[in-house]
Amino acid sequence: MEYQHIRLVREAGAARLTLHRPEKLNSLNVAMHLELQDALRQVAAGGARVLLLTGAGRGFCAGQDLGDRAVSAEGAAVDLGDSIERYYAPLVRALRALPLPVVCAVNGVAAGAGANLALACDIVLAARSASFYEPFCKLGLVPDSGGTFFLPRLIGTARALGMALLGDKIPAEQAEAWGLIWRALPDEELMPAAESLAAQLAQAPTRGLAATKQAMYATGQTLEQQLALERDLQRELGRTRDYREGVAAFLEKRAPRFEGR
Repeated sequence: MEYQHIRLVREAGAARLTLHRPEKLNSLNVAMHLELQDALRQVAAGGARVLLLTGAGRGFCAGQDLGDRAVSAEGAAVDLGDSIERYYAPLVRALRALPLPVVCAVNGVAAGAGANLALACDIVLAARSASFYEPFCKLGLVPDSGGTFFLPRLIGTARALGMALLGDKIPAEQAEAWGLIWRALPDEELMPAAESLAAQLAQAPTRGLAATKQAMYATGQTLEQQLALERDLQRELGRTRDYREGVAAFLEKRAPRFEGR
Protein backbone atom coordinates (compact mmCIF):
# COMPACT_ATOMS: atom_id res chain seq x y z
CA MET A 1 0.00 0.00 0.00
CA GLU A 2 1.25 3.47 -0.90
CA TYR A 3 0.74 5.79 2.06
CA GLN A 4 -0.61 9.32 1.73
CA HIS A 5 -1.41 10.18 5.33
CA ILE A 6 1.36 8.45 7.27
CA ARG A 7 5.08 7.75 6.87
CA LEU A 8 6.76 4.47 7.84
CA VAL A 9 10.55 4.20 7.97
CA ARG A 10 12.52 1.19 9.21
CA GLU A 11 16.23 1.06 10.01
CA ALA A 12 18.54 -0.66 12.49
CA GLY A 13 15.76 -2.64 14.12
CA ALA A 14 13.58 0.42 14.74
CA ALA A 15 10.39 1.40 12.94
CA ARG A 16 9.27 5.03 12.92
CA LEU A 17 5.62 5.76 12.16
CA THR A 18 4.65 9.40 11.60
CA LEU A 19 1.08 10.65 11.34
CA HIS A 20 1.27 12.94 8.31
CA ARG A 21 -1.71 15.22 7.82
CA PRO A 22 -0.06 18.31 9.31
CA GLU A 23 -2.54 20.68 7.67
CA LYS A 24 -5.28 18.92 9.72
CA LEU A 25 -3.20 18.48 12.90
CA ASN A 26 -2.97 14.82 11.92
CA SER A 27 -6.65 14.24 12.64
CA LEU A 28 -7.86 10.77 11.80
CA ASN A 29 -10.05 9.87 8.86
CA VAL A 30 -10.93 6.53 7.29
CA ALA A 31 -8.07 6.66 4.80
CA MET A 32 -5.53 7.24 7.56
CA HIS A 33 -7.00 4.43 9.64
CA LEU A 34 -6.63 1.97 6.75
CA GLU A 35 -3.02 3.03 6.28
CA LEU A 36 -2.32 2.66 10.00
CA GLN A 37 -3.80 -0.83 10.01
CA ASP A 38 -1.52 -1.84 7.15
CA ALA A 39 1.55 -0.19 8.69
CA LEU A 40 1.09 -1.89 12.06
CA ARG A 41 0.69 -5.25 10.34
CA GLN A 42 4.00 -4.60 8.57
CA VAL A 43 5.71 -3.60 11.82
CA ALA A 44 4.43 -6.74 13.58
CA ALA A 45 5.59 -9.00 10.75
CA GLY A 46 8.74 -7.19 9.67
CA GLY A 47 11.23 -7.90 12.42
CA ALA A 48 11.28 -4.45 14.03
CA ARG A 49 12.32 -4.44 17.69
CA VAL A 50 10.81 -1.08 18.65
CA LEU A 51 8.21 1.31 17.21
CA LEU A 52 8.43 5.10 17.53
CA LEU A 53 5.13 6.89 16.89
CA THR A 54 4.94 10.66 16.39
CA GLY A 55 3.17 13.36 14.38
CA ALA A 56 4.25 15.73 11.63
CA GLY A 57 4.01 19.50 12.02
CA ARG A 58 2.80 21.36 15.09
CA GLY A 59 0.44 18.74 16.51
CA PHE A 60 0.54 15.07 17.40
CA CYS A 61 -3.08 14.21 16.63
CA ALA A 62 -6.27 16.24 16.99
CA GLY A 63 -8.43 13.10 17.14
CA GLN A 64 -11.24 12.38 14.73
CA ASP A 65 -11.48 14.59 11.65
CA LEU A 66 -15.02 15.87 12.17
CA GLY A 67 -15.17 16.89 8.51
CA ASP A 68 -15.14 13.17 7.79
CA ARG A 69 -18.33 12.83 9.87
CA ALA A 70 -20.28 15.92 8.91
CA VAL A 71 -23.96 15.65 9.87
CA SER A 72 -26.66 18.30 9.98
CA ALA A 73 -28.60 18.94 13.18
CA GLU A 74 -31.75 17.47 11.59
CA GLY A 75 -29.97 14.89 9.46
CA ALA A 76 -29.65 11.15 9.81
CA ALA A 77 -27.70 9.96 12.83
CA VAL A 78 -24.12 8.78 12.37
CA ASP A 79 -23.27 5.35 13.77
CA LEU A 80 -20.23 6.26 15.87
CA GLY A 81 -20.14 2.77 17.35
CA ASP A 82 -19.45 1.36 13.90
CA SER A 83 -16.48 3.74 13.56
CA ILE A 84 -15.07 2.50 16.86
CA GLU A 85 -15.61 -1.14 15.94
CA ARG A 86 -14.03 -0.79 12.49
CA TYR A 87 -11.18 1.62 13.17
CA TYR A 88 -10.45 2.92 16.67
CA ALA A 89 -10.72 -0.29 18.68
CA PRO A 90 -8.56 -2.27 16.20
CA LEU A 91 -5.96 0.51 16.25
CA VAL A 92 -5.68 0.46 20.05
CA ARG A 93 -5.66 -3.34 20.14
CA ALA A 94 -2.93 -3.50 17.48
CA LEU A 95 -0.66 -1.12 19.40
CA ARG A 96 -1.13 -2.98 22.67
CA ALA A 97 -0.60 -6.37 21.01
CA LEU A 98 2.67 -5.52 19.26
CA PRO A 99 5.34 -7.87 20.64
CA LEU A 100 7.79 -4.99 21.00
CA PRO A 101 7.95 -1.69 22.91
CA VAL A 102 6.09 1.29 21.47
CA VAL A 103 7.47 4.77 22.21
CA CYS A 104 5.25 7.78 21.52
CA ALA A 105 6.69 11.28 21.03
CA VAL A 106 3.88 13.82 21.47
CA ASN A 107 5.06 16.91 19.64
CA GLY A 108 1.97 19.11 20.09
CA VAL A 109 -1.68 18.84 20.99
CA ALA A 110 -3.01 15.33 21.58
CA ALA A 111 -6.79 15.64 21.63
CA GLY A 112 -9.62 13.15 21.96
CA ALA A 113 -8.79 9.91 20.20
CA GLY A 114 -5.35 11.40 19.53
CA ALA A 115 -4.66 11.65 23.26
CA ASN A 116 -5.88 8.11 23.83
CA LEU A 117 -3.83 6.86 20.89
CA ALA A 118 -0.75 8.20 22.70
CA LEU A 119 -1.84 6.60 25.98
CA ALA A 120 -2.15 3.23 24.23
CA CYS A 121 1.63 3.29 23.72
CA ASP A 122 4.08 1.89 26.24
CA ILE A 123 6.32 4.89 26.95
CA VAL A 124 5.08 8.41 26.22
CA LEU A 125 7.37 11.42 25.92
CA ALA A 126 5.98 14.89 25.25
CA ALA A 127 7.29 18.31 24.35
CA ARG A 128 6.64 20.85 27.10
CA SER A 129 4.48 22.82 24.66
CA ALA A 130 2.27 19.75 24.14
CA SER A 131 -1.05 19.18 25.87
CA PHE A 132 -3.52 16.36 26.44
CA TYR A 133 -7.18 17.08 25.91
CA GLU A 134 -10.36 14.99 26.23
CA PRO A 135 -13.01 17.17 24.51
CA PHE A 136 -15.67 14.46 24.14
CA CYS A 137 -17.79 16.16 26.80
CA LYS A 138 -18.10 19.20 24.53
CA LEU A 139 -19.71 17.01 21.86
CA GLY A 140 -22.02 15.01 24.10
CA LEU A 141 -19.84 11.91 23.80
CA VAL A 142 -17.85 9.53 26.00
CA PRO A 143 -14.03 9.26 25.78
CA ASP A 144 -13.33 6.44 23.35
CA SER A 145 -10.27 4.70 21.91
CA GLY A 146 -9.58 3.31 25.36
CA GLY A 147 -9.91 6.66 27.14
CA THR A 148 -12.22 5.39 29.87
CA PHE A 149 -9.81 2.49 30.42
CA PHE A 150 -6.47 4.30 30.35
CA LEU A 151 -7.29 7.49 32.26
CA PRO A 152 -8.46 6.10 35.62
CA ARG A 153 -5.72 3.48 35.62
CA LEU A 154 -2.99 6.01 34.94
CA ILE A 155 -4.07 8.98 37.05
CA GLY A 156 -6.91 7.77 39.29
CA THR A 157 -10.65 8.26 39.12
CA ALA A 158 -10.77 11.84 40.41
CA ARG A 159 -8.36 13.25 37.84
CA ALA A 160 -9.77 11.05 35.08
CA LEU A 161 -13.27 12.36 35.71
CA GLY A 162 -11.97 15.92 35.85
CA MET A 163 -10.36 15.53 32.43
CA ALA A 164 -13.38 13.73 30.96
CA LEU A 165 -16.19 15.88 32.39
CA LEU A 166 -14.54 19.31 32.12
CA GLY A 167 -12.51 18.91 28.94
CA ASP A 168 -9.62 21.05 30.19
CA LYS A 169 -6.27 20.89 28.40
CA ILE A 170 -3.59 19.30 30.56
CA PRO A 171 -0.08 20.67 29.86
CA ALA A 172 2.68 18.14 29.33
CA GLU A 173 4.49 18.95 32.57
CA GLN A 174 1.27 18.47 34.54
CA ALA A 175 0.68 15.21 32.66
CA GLU A 176 4.12 14.05 33.78
CA ALA A 177 3.49 15.07 37.39
CA TRP A 178 0.20 13.14 37.38
CA GLY A 179 1.77 10.01 35.90
CA LEU A 180 -0.20 10.29 32.67
CA ILE A 181 3.06 10.16 30.66
CA TRP A 182 6.67 9.16 31.29
CA ARG A 183 8.48 12.47 30.68
CA ALA A 184 7.95 16.05 29.50
CA LEU A 185 10.95 17.55 27.73
CA PRO A 186 11.98 20.89 26.22
CA ASP A 187 10.62 20.99 22.70
CA GLU A 188 14.02 20.86 21.04
CA GLU A 189 14.97 17.76 23.06
CA LEU A 190 11.87 15.70 22.31
CA MET A 191 12.82 13.94 19.10
CA PRO A 192 16.51 13.40 19.96
CA ALA A 193 15.41 11.87 23.26
CA ALA A 194 12.74 9.73 21.60
CA GLU A 195 15.16 8.51 18.94
CA SER A 196 17.80 7.72 21.56
CA LEU A 197 15.26 5.77 23.60
CA ALA A 198 14.11 3.87 20.51
CA ALA A 199 17.73 3.02 19.66
CA GLN A 200 18.28 1.77 23.22
CA LEU A 201 15.18 -0.44 23.10
CA ALA A 202 16.11 -1.76 19.65
CA GLN A 203 19.22 -3.29 21.27
CA ALA A 204 17.33 -4.72 24.25
CA PRO A 205 16.04 -8.30 24.72
CA THR A 206 12.82 -7.84 22.75
CA ARG A 207 11.02 -11.00 23.81
CA GLY A 208 11.54 -10.13 27.46
CA LEU A 209 10.17 -6.63 26.88
CA ALA A 210 7.16 -8.03 25.02
CA ALA A 211 6.47 -10.42 27.89
CA THR A 212 6.78 -7.56 30.37
CA LYS A 213 4.11 -5.69 28.39
CA GLN A 214 1.91 -8.77 28.45
CA ALA A 215 2.22 -9.09 32.21
CA MET A 216 1.74 -5.38 32.93
CA TYR A 217 -1.34 -5.18 30.74
CA ALA A 218 -2.99 -8.27 32.24
CA THR A 219 -5.97 -6.72 34.04
CA GLY A 220 -8.50 -8.16 36.43
CA GLN A 221 -6.04 -10.75 37.69
CA THR A 222 -5.79 -11.92 41.27
CA LEU A 223 -2.36 -12.03 42.88
CA GLU A 224 -2.31 -15.82 42.46
CA GLN A 225 -3.16 -15.50 38.77
CA GLN A 226 -0.48 -12.86 38.27
CA LEU A 227 2.13 -14.97 40.06
CA ALA A 228 1.22 -17.88 37.80
CA LEU A 229 1.52 -15.68 34.71
CA GLU A 230 4.94 -14.47 35.84
CA ARG A 231 6.02 -18.08 36.39
CA ASP A 232 4.89 -19.12 32.90
CA LEU A 233 6.51 -16.14 31.19
CA GLN A 234 9.75 -16.56 33.13
CA ARG A 235 9.87 -20.27 32.26
CA GLU A 236 9.55 -19.42 28.57
CA LEU A 237 12.07 -16.58 28.68
CA GLY A 238 14.60 -18.69 30.56
CA ARG A 239 14.94 -20.80 27.41
CA THR A 240 15.77 -17.88 25.08
CA ARG A 241 19.09 -16.97 23.54
CA ASP A 242 18.82 -13.49 25.02
CA TYR A 243 18.64 -14.83 28.57
CA ARG A 244 21.74 -16.96 27.98
CA GLU A 245 23.52 -13.98 26.46
CA GLY A 246 22.52 -11.71 29.35
CA VAL A 247 23.91 -14.13 31.93
CA ALA A 248 27.09 -14.69 29.93
CA ALA A 249 27.65 -10.96 29.51
CA PHE A 250 27.15 -10.39 33.24
CA LEU A 251 29.64 -13.11 34.18
CA GLU A 252 32.15 -11.94 31.57
CA LYS A 253 31.72 -8.30 32.60
CA ARG A 254 30.91 -7.09 29.07
CA ALA A 255 28.01 -5.41 27.31
CA PRO A 256 25.37 -7.92 26.15
CA ARG A 257 24.64 -8.45 22.46
CA PHE A 258 20.93 -9.22 22.39
CA GLU A 259 19.27 -10.50 19.22
CA GLY A 260 15.62 -10.35 20.27
CA ARG A 261 15.49 -14.18 20.31
